[in-house]
Amino acid sequence: MIELNREQQIALLKLARKTIADALDVGEDLGEIDLKDGVFRQKCGAFVTLHTRGRLRGCIGYIQGVKDIPETVTEMALSSAFKDPRFRPLRAMEYPDIDIEISVLSPIEDVTDVSEIQVGRDGIIICRGYHQGLLLPQVATEQCWDLDTFLSHTCLKAGIHPDSWKDKATKIQKFSAVVFSEKELGLL
Repeated sequence: MIELNREQQIALLKLARKTIADALDVGEDLGEIDLKDGVFRQKCGAFVTLHTRGRLRGCIGYIQGVKDIPETVTEMALSSAFKDPRFRPLRAMEYPDIDIEISVLSPIEDVTDVSEIQVGRDGIIICRGYHQGLLLPQVATEQCWDLDTFLSHTCLKAGIHPDSWKDKATKIQKFSAVVFSEKELGLL
């Protein structure tokens, strides 16, 4: 699991906000963003989630390390704001109301027994045939779900029957994440 201190988390949140502000042509000065720390050269999966007044507004990410962390955050911030198919593209008038959350993922592990999954710590990926669903660790906690409910909702997200996780033909994987937001760090 990657370790990010408060200053590194703030730098990534500022990078995500600046990326969105620049794309919207919103003139917000966020000051210098220091991304020189060696940790930022690592490649790992990451998601950028946008909330507006506590409601989901966009969430897109890479589940595995494709690019270094700042490149991933930049790309996923733009995708969450403008390319999440569940929402219309973010507009400049909505910009002041967004709260940005970043989830930096650990490597993915296969699950042989669902008892290996800890609600609140682990996110899960469920695959069956061409269907795949992923829910981040914080989703189960935010929704007050137990493990069975978390697994069932991940199946639904994959577009399969909610009990498919019980079938041996269904592949289950887990990961953990370092999750931090502007709201949590007092940046709003």
